[in-house]
Amino acid sequence: MRPVPNRALLPLPAQPDGVPWPEAEWPEADPAELGADVARLTDLLDELVDGDHPVFGRTYATAVVARGRLVAERFGERVVQDLRSLGDDPPYEPLDGSSELLSWSMAKSITSLAVGIAATDGALDAGDPVPEPQWADPADPRHAITWHDLLTMRPGLAWTEEYHDFSGDALPDVITMLFGEGATDMGAYAASMPLVAEPGSPEAFVYSSGTTNIIAANLQRVLGLDAAGMDAFLRERIFDAIGFTSFRADYDPAGTFVGSSYVWANLRDWCRFGLLFARGGTWDGRKIVPAEWIDDARTGRSWDEEILHGAQWWTWDQDQMPFGAHGFEGQRIIAFPTRDVVVLRFGKTGPTNTTALNAHLTAVAGCFPEL
Repeated sequence: MRPVPNRALLPLPAQPDGVPWPEAEWPEADPAELGADVARLTDLLDELVDGDHPVFGRTYATAVVARGRLVAERFGERVVQDLRSLGDDPPYEPLDGSSELLSWSMAKSITSLAVGIAATDGALDAGDPVPEPQWADPADPRHAITWHDLLTMRPGLAWTEEYHDFSGDALPDVITMLFGEGATDMGAYAASMPLVAEPGSPEAFVYSSGTTNIIAANLQRVLGLDAAGMDAFLRERIFDAIGFTSFRADYDPAGTFVGSSYVWANLRDWCRFGLLFARGGTWDGRKIVPAEWIDDARTGRSWDEEILHGAQWWTWDQDQMPFGAHGFEGQRIIAFPTRDVVVLRFGKTGPTNTTALNAHLTAVAGCFPEL
């Protein structure tokens, strides 16, 4: 098993003096004022939003927030969503600041925040077993799975997370859950999986959208919330609190928030989310979640290819310790603490090119000097 680096977490920067928090409008700045290499930044962003790039694919939107201010924002085009059946040459629609952008698995980081809020309220303890009805029997080996085991993707449950290369009679579990027979009650489907490793152990790590939907289903169970109640909880405690104007989430037929995959917002609202976690869960003096919750989330524990999973968040093995939210096909919101920079990208990148995309976004952040 590949060793996990033992690094002390770097402190997260505070909002600079004199820089207002985003309200109806974002504070903006010329990147040159912040010492950025503007020529290189321009080249990197131009390359990113360049139609169908041979490596990065198609970028729908990208933005850079530096020192708490919006310093770059670009939009591309995407296939018209309801006309995909038109064949190999579908029409494209230009995007702008009002366009909804899908999170895919970046929603997992939102689910983590929701659990952190509930824990802070005293509704649950992350170290306690999850009250999943299918595991209620103390003799069931899954009975001892804790919230933290789920958050760190270490419940020890069987799962296959594959979207591209699969064959044979059985579909991958994630496809069955999101689009097949498991879609009627995603949390229950994922919770039905057998135990194959000791919960909480390093060997138990499997990246699993099902695990996140178990979290979402049981969070609603603990809070006593149906779909409407959960939507109100997310809006009031997270998105309204930081000024979102465009939040939309999806719920399965059982009324469970699809916390693994389905949240929509416009680009500047996603910038708010990025600034929230770059500031350690605090927004304009209000603690959305404690800084300790963000620190636990960004603590790398398990390798998944070239990056490390923490607790529904990701981090990189670099001295500058970037961390953030990752989504299918290259949805990214990445904070770089040593530079006080957040880089966002939405689009469609093939499965073999995500490492190159991450390197490109890291280079974008590298256009700004360290603090």
